[in-house]
Amino acid sequence: MADGRMTVLVFGTFDGLHPGHLHFLHQARERGDRLHVLVARDATVLEVKGRAPEFDENERLLAVRDLLMVDEASLGDPVDRYAALDRVRPDVICLGYDQQAFVGGLKAGLRKRGLRTAIVRLDAFHDDVFKSSKLRRGAAAQRD
Repeated sequence: MADGRMTVLVFGTFDGLHPGHLHFLHQARERGDRLHVLVARDATVLEVKGRAPEFDENERLLAVRDLLMVDEASLGDPVDRYAALDRVRPDVICLGYDQQAFVGGLKAGLRKRGLRTAIVRLDAFHDDVFKSSKLRRGAAAQRD
């Protein structure tokens, strides 16, 4: 908060933006003055989810950057999953209700960098409907 503004950081895949993503980003934006979104690299998505994303990392990045509530968006570091902490120096990190990837080492990554960042877990938005994996399954069923 060097300039007096609270910076919020979120990270995720954002593979085909849907109302659940938008709800997540709106909630995060309400936690501060600036919202920085870190979009997962294609290789990271493959490693974490065991499948390639439907949209490539640059398409996903551009889609997130086009959102009015997003002040800045960038791609994750291909080697150090926590490198963005040095660059963004967030006051708050917001996690999705079901977000697990890279959460385990997050507190240690913050401590290592001397950051006193709050970590907030946000609420789901109709997770029975607007969850990427459920939307993908529904789309596949409609094609069959």
